Amino acid sequence: MAKGKAAAAPPSSGGSDAPAGGFVQLLTPDGEHLGSVTTADGTTYSVDFTDEEYRGLYRDLVTVRRLDAEATALQRQGELGLWASLLGQEAAQVGSGRALRKQDMAFPTYREHGVLYCRGIDPIMPFGLFRGVDQGGWDANEHKFNSYTIVIGSQTLHATGYAMGITMDGKTGSPDGEAVIAYFGDGATSQGEVNESFVWAGVFNAPMVFFCQNNQYAISEPLERQTRIPLYRRALGYGFPGIRIDGNDVLASYAVTRAALDNARNGQGPTLIEAYTYRMGAHTSSDDPTRYRIASEVESWKAKDPISRVRAFLTKQKLADEDFFGEVDESARTLALDLRERVLAMPDPQPVTMFDHVYPNGSPEIDEQRAAFTEYHASFEGSGH
Repeated sequence: MAKGKAAAAPPSSGGSDAPAGGFVQLLTPDGEHLGSVTTADGTTYSVDFTDEEYRGLYRDLVTVRRLDAEATALQRQGELGLWASLLGQEAAQVGSGRALRKQDMAFPTYREHGVLYCRGIDPIMPFGLFRGVDQGGWDANEHKFNSYTIVIGSQTLHATGYAMGITMDGKTGSPDGEAVIAYFGDGATSQGEVNESFVWAGVFNAPMVFFCQNNQYAISEPLERQTRIPLYRRALGYGFPGIRIDGNDVLASYAVTRAALDNARNGQGPTLIEAYTYRMGAHTSSDDPTRYRIASEVESWKAKDPISRVRAFLTKQKLADEDFFGEVDESARTLALDLRERVLAMPDPQPVTMFDHVYPNGSPEIDEQRAAFTEYHASFEGSGH
């Protein structure tokens, strides 16, 4: 948890793996729990978890990674049209996802499978989207988790508008108020939509958190092609604080996100969090990362693996043993195999169903288009095409 306002700058040091300028880190790559970190503005970050909650975070991380691996395998086997892997970014997503309170609203990209899992959504839901059988089937209002957004950066504008709306509805200004979080990557910070959302959120003191997962590459472009300064420092120009965290540290991700969200709901405006992490796999399954980065770079980041450090911590603190780790692995494997079977059992929709939900109450124009489409398809019956 944090005491005081969200920090405007990261701490002066964050371990040997810290980037220039440091970051907030509570759990080192070798599993050492630092207890708390106080930033330059006097804000202290820490977590207050029970032993079972620590074990639960490890279970989340392992499960999310295993489901992601199953999705990648399904795509390679031709069962999904595309997949955007979160490999390496589990701590950023699980930590921030668990930091959300029930009433908070999240706006994801197309990669936030870990946040989706933390919001209690059936993991099968995004598979329909990437298999091409639906548009993503979860209820955004029920789960407080918006639909996946494919257009880079546009969800930040949706989030800012939503955040301004809940302020106008009087749902902020107290510990029980609502807050909004928008997820995006380092490459999205070059998009106009993201910068426009910064302007609006800052000027209108919107109750939201901008959560940037800086995984070092915007598709194939490295970070130095996107910015001349650390991304978190951009927030200052828009009038709100920015902070950089160790994105491979689930504890730091939780502590800083929870504090930023609480500040937002209490009327203290937006915060930009830069989660400094690494995309271990490809940008999507259509990408070949070996064309633009070297193997030694990937190997260096493996030493900072978000799951390995939590396992090391649990072992050192005697909070878990090999039986626990084995049970978690087996539980994740069983869930992944069940997911695979459910994906393969998905029915292929008839092409004409694309007209069904264009308008909630139908439309004469859509009816005409559906009829013409149906007639056109019928013309091929018996032709062998």
